[in-house]
Amino acid sequence: MMNFHAVAAIYGFEMARTRRTLLQSIVSPVISTSLYFVVFGAAIGSRISEIEGVSYGAFIVPGLIMLMLLTQSITNAAFGIYFPRFAGTIYEVLSAPVSAFEIALGYVGAAATKSIILGLIILATSALFVPLRIAHPLLMLAFLVLTALSFSLFGFILGIWADGFEKLQVVPLLIITPLTFLGGTFYSTRILPPFWRTVTLFNPLVYLISGFRWSFFGLADVNVGISAASILVFLAVCLALVWWIFKTGYRLKT
Repeated sequence: MMNFHAVAAIYGFEMARTRRTLLQSIVSPVISTSLYFVVFGAAIGSRISEIEGVSYGAFIVPGLIMLMLLTQSITNAAFGIYFPRFAGTIYEVLSAPVSAFEIALGYVGAAATKSIILGLIILATSALFVPLRIAHPLLMLAFLVLTALSFSLFGFILGIWADGFEKLQVVPLLIITPLTFLGGTFYSTRILPPFWRTVTLFNPLVYLISGFRWSFFGLADVNVGISAASILVFLAVCLALVWWIFKTGYRLKT
């Protein structure tokens, strides 16, 4: 039987940390996204009025939400599990009558919740800049939740793997952010020359951004079924890695 009190305690503690750092956790990403709208909307939007019948300002909204969703999911989950390891309090959690699934559910659930709330706030903020329509709202929420959950799990794995604060920033800043920019956040990969379009298909974030944009406008650079399958496969891989970490005690019991 699941220990809901333990899950709620971990989840509540992590959500309370967000309330204590509201400026950094919520306000800063929203301001950053607003600046993207101002800069890219003014600089590029004045030259590109529409992409496939969608105004440029609206076209970049799904990509910007995905950019913030990915980086914040990873960062929140990574720091959430790294600090208990750094302070040594993780051993108290491991010695308590709490299963590995319940520990992961508490930390990952809180990180995913923060990211989903942030994504919805950015979506609402975007509506202040450009007129938005969401063709498939339920699928949009499904992509939002699955992406936040998957990358929160990935961040949880990263937080266990990292042995210093520098490593916590390597993946979000040097890998995820560049791949997101090159994955069609600000443009459609269909406008690329055939060679470079083929190259972009090796970027896994192209499938996430494309699927998420399809839920808004019915436009996709790749088949939406492939996009959905890719996030489900990534989720399964992360779940398997988390199971292996707790089974072997990798970087938790040493």
